[in-house]
Amino acid sequence: MDYRDYYATLGIKRDASQAEIKRAFRKLARQHHPDIKPGDRAAEAKFKEVNEANEVLSDPGKRSKYDLLGANWEALSKAGAGRPGAAGGRSNTSGDPFAAGGPFGGFGGSPGTGGVRYEFRGGPDSGGFSDFFRTFFGAAAGQAESSPVSGGRGSGPAGGAGFEEVLAGLNLDGGGGSGPRGGRASSARGQVTSEADFEVGLEEAFHGTSRLLELDGKRLEVAVPRGVETGSRIRLRGKGANGGDLDLVTRVRPHRIFSRKGADLSRELPITLREALLGAEVPVETLKGKVLLKIPAGTQNGRTFRLTGQGMPRLKPKQGIGPIGDLLVTVRVILPTGLNDEARTGAVAFLDLLDQRDPRAPTP
Repeated sequence: MDYRDYYATLGIKRDASQAEIKRAFRKLARQHHPDIKPGDRAAEAKFKEVNEANEVLSDPGKRSKYDLLGANWEALSKAGAGRPGAAGGRSNTSGDPFAAGGPFGGFGGSPGTGGVRYEFRGGPDSGGFSDFFRTFFGAAAGQAESSPVSGGRGSGPAGGAGFEEVLAGLNLDGGGGSGPRGGRASSARGQVTSEADFEVGLEEAFHGTSRLLELDGKRLEVAVPRGVETGSRIRLRGKGANGGDLDLVTRVRPHRIFSRKGADLSRELPITLREALLGAEVPVETLKGKVLLKIPAGTQNGRTFRLTGQGMPRLKPKQGIGPIGDLLVTVRVILPTGLNDEARTGAVAFLDLLDQRDPRAPTP
């Protein structure tokens, strides 16, 4: 049974904050999830290790025990054998420091607590936790627990949950609560906060919308504010498990036309050779509607125009910064093809009239 360096697994320092643990876990969970790398056994194994490390380090109680054991866990395990225990004065003869009578007796947790919703597609041998984890944090910590939250997306294929559903079931909050996993952590008020991913389209993020969320057979209406970004949180007070709060972590889907960076949007705009050479007013679709973009004569392919105030609304506008971002439009000149003889003759005559310098010649 080898010692597991959970800090190395997540790529963080031993004094990492809970926020740093959370960020590292989110990044690695998405990077190695089998839905992203189907059939990759190495990714499945890494995904399991990352979840195991997060299960311990995201819980301050478990983390302190793990830090205390360190790489000397085996010696401590042997030292715990035969030591008088707190539970009824019984001795621990198993060599397990977390068994009754061990120096950390009772830490493993009883069945039904500390459950992990840990699912992904793969073979029958792809799940489970390491022997090290089971020995020192209790078998119950590896039991599966169904998430009570459905984020408005269908389930994945049979035999495993979909990517978003799995992440919704993991303890991504990183707040170190002692409540069960499944995307839940203790809030400052002592209640349990549930957490789930919540996907919206770019248009919904631009205009704001209302969506229906199904929770334990009940339908809740969720107001999505304008300007939400991937990672924004929508908190529903008292709508989570056991009367706690429910945090919806939004994910904005990629758009087929627009790319987003903060409050700014960008897109490409195809224009004709005539429009590029002679200039024109060209209609441009924005998320607000159509606007006219003035293309100056002689516009080169790849030129970018900034349309002020045509981007995304800012969720939390700051003083001195406009409440709405900009739209960056990059033109792509589309050359005509399939010239007939008459058009080719005309093109030759036109080009012969031009006095265009060779663009490949060295600059004088």
